[in-house]
Amino acid sequence: MQRNQGFSLLEVMVVLVIIGLILGVVAPNILGQGEAAKLKKVKLDIQQLENALGMYKFENGRYPSTEQGLEALVEKTEIDPRPRKFPEGGYVSKLPKDPWQNDYVLVSPGEFGKIDIFSVGPDSEAGTDDDIGNWMSEDNEEEQ
Repeated sequence: MQRNQGFSLLEVMVVLVIIGLILGVVAPNILGQGEAAKLKKVKLDIQQLENALGMYKFENGRYPSTEQGLEALVEKTEIDPRPRKFPEGGYVSKLPKDPWQNDYVLVSPGEFGKIDIFSVGPDSEAGTDDDIGNWMSEDNEEEQ
C-alpha cells in the first residue's frame, strides 16, 4: 500500500525563505530598470522633438512660440507668427506622450536655452524637481 506524503512545515518554510531571498535580489533590479527605461524614453523623445524644431527653425527662421507649442510641428499653426514653409504631413506625424501619459512642453524663448522642451515628470506638475528637460543634456548648449 502506498502512503501519500505531503510537505512538512519546515520544507514549506525553507522554500518560502528561498523565494523571498530571490525576490529581494531580483525585484529591485527589475524595478530600477523600469525607471531607467522611462528616463531614456523621455531623453529620446526630447531629442527627436529638438531635431524637428531645428528643421522648423531652419525653414522658417524662428522656433514656434510657447503659445504655438509643439503642436506647430504637427499642423500648420494659425497663431502668429505663422510659418512661411510647412511640409505636407508636418515636421512630425504625431506628438509623443511622456511615460506618464503627459504632453511634452515647449517654452520659447526658453528659460535655460533658446528653447526648453520638457516632461513634467511623474507628478504631472511643471516647475517641480522631477521635470526632465533638454537643459539637462551636457552638449545641448552648442546645438541650440
